[in-house]
Amino acid sequence: MKSLFTFVLMLMVASFGFSQTPTAAELLRRVDNNEIFTTIQYEGEILIEHGGRRFVKTFNAWARGNTHSFMEFTNPADRGTRYLRRDGRLFVFSPDIEEVMLISGHMLRESMMGSDMSYEDALDNEPLSNRYSSVLVGSEVLQTPFGNREAWILELTVLPGRIESYPRRKLWIDKENNDLLRYEAFALSGAILQEYTLLRVEVIGGRRFPVEAEIRNMLRRNSRTVFTMNNVVLDRPIPDSVFSMRNLER
Repeated sequence: MKSLFTFVLMLMVASFGFSQTPTAAELLRRVDNNEIFTTIQYEGEILIEHGGRRFVKTFNAWARGNTHSFMEFTNPADRGTRYLRRDGRLFVFSPDIEEVMLISGHMLRESMMGSDMSYEDALDNEPLSNRYSSVLVGSEVLQTPFGNREAWILELTVLPGRIESYPRRKLWIDKENNDLLRYEAFALSGAILQEYTLLRVEVIGGRRFPVEAEIRNMLRRNSRTVFTMNNVVLDRPIPDSVFSMRNLER
């Protein structure tokens, strides 16, 4: 009986230990649950440091799902520049030429307003779990702006049939609160293309939502961008008129 009891106890301990390690799919779902929104409204700031120069751009933004978004820049140099994403197409209105232009194809991967983010980076709101397969490869103590944090490490690979700017990603996810603390994005060749570091989180509507992050385009020397969202409102209805061509061209 003693040996049977010991065996059962060992099974219980092993089962308990296993239950404490989430699956890769569960971790990715937790990240998506925090970061993916139905709608969002916010006041944004993009701080760009590149080649020894520093720029600050401000804007107001609205978005619905992964299909509709609208941004209007408010800083003096870019005031009146507006972006509209609708039905898979991205349009920009420039007050300098008073015309609407379509941004498509490879242009979506170009720098947005001189930052370390592409247009796709800035406007993306599709769950990672819809785009990548994931593998939990371990954990480590990560140095972050919040101090040393225990983090799970996930490696993501783009799903067959999908085309992504970053075919592979490596994620560090906070063990305690599921914050996406850091990620690295890679080309198929293995070359690192982008680094992301979480700087600030706010609890909004019961979720931990990332409102400030540093992005580095690893193909640009001496460059970084800090992207900040202020006065964030999540999951509140937005009128269709916000995402109209009339609103873009006014």
